[in-house]
Amino acid sequence: MAEIQARLLQIAHTIEANADETLSLEQLAKQAAVSPYYLQRKFREMFGISPREYQNAIRIQRMKQLLRQGDTVSGAIYAVGFGSGSRVYEQVNQKIGMTPSDYRSGGQDMHIAFAVRETVFGLLIMAATERGVCFVHFGESIASLIQALHTEFPNALLDPTPDAVSAELDLWIEALELYLASRGPRPDLPLHLRGTAFQVSVWKFLMSIKEGQTMSYKQVAEGIGSPKSYRAVANACGANHIAVLIPCHRVLRGDGQRGGYRWGEERKVRLLEKENPRKIT
Repeated sequence: MAEIQARLLQIAHTIEANADETLSLEQLAKQAAVSPYYLQRKFREMFGISPREYQNAIRIQRMKQLLRQGDTVSGAIYAVGFGSGSRVYEQVNQKIGMTPSDYRSGGQDMHIAFAVRETVFGLLIMAATERGVCFVHFGESIASLIQALHTEFPNALLDPTPDAVSAELDLWIEALELYLASRGPRPDLPLHLRGTAFQVSVWKFLMSIKEGQTMSYKQVAEGIGSPKSYRAVANACGANHIAVLIPCHRVLRGDGQRGGYRWGEERKVRLLEKENPRKIT
């Protein structure tokens, strides 16, 4: 299983590096040393979308970035590898994800728009439902970020296209990007929280911790009225899938040490330094 996952990640990296080129399923299958049918099925199981849909998602994300940088629509369309404008409009109306096995599982059907940006803290993915932001992760590659999103929402329709939800999402992720670069205030965005009642109570309390301040897990437990549940508080912090907007990085160990962080201790240190440079040495 680990071997095929490694091959699939390599295929995803190949698609990212050559998204503007024509990549056939047969060509990718040959690289992975599997049949085209097997690659199509396993890639969809791992990422929630097919290799072709993954390539189009990468193209659309890059096209939107070029448009933000001032490129013309036609220039951006051809630069990212779409042969014509009509192909773009076909893609922006296509909803991707939701495998047959997902339908059979009886899980909740959700429509989730997502976008990926390069920030001063590394690659970041933000995803949102019609109710608000439901997922913010840092990562090392677009492939790993989309895989993490699909793992968290295996039954969802994943949509990287600029529809009504993702048009708003672009503004939200840009606001977060500016905040991380210290070029704007911390955005107050609508959130779609998914967790147990206890987890949600912890996450809401974390959002009350002011920028520049930190608390221990025990203090958070006391703050939610459950002073003996500090270990459960730590687990709730670890289960947080909305980085920065739910500031679990502001929670430290009881001895004052920084403790772990889902997205790496270095990022935790940098976030704390950004929020209070005089307090972190």
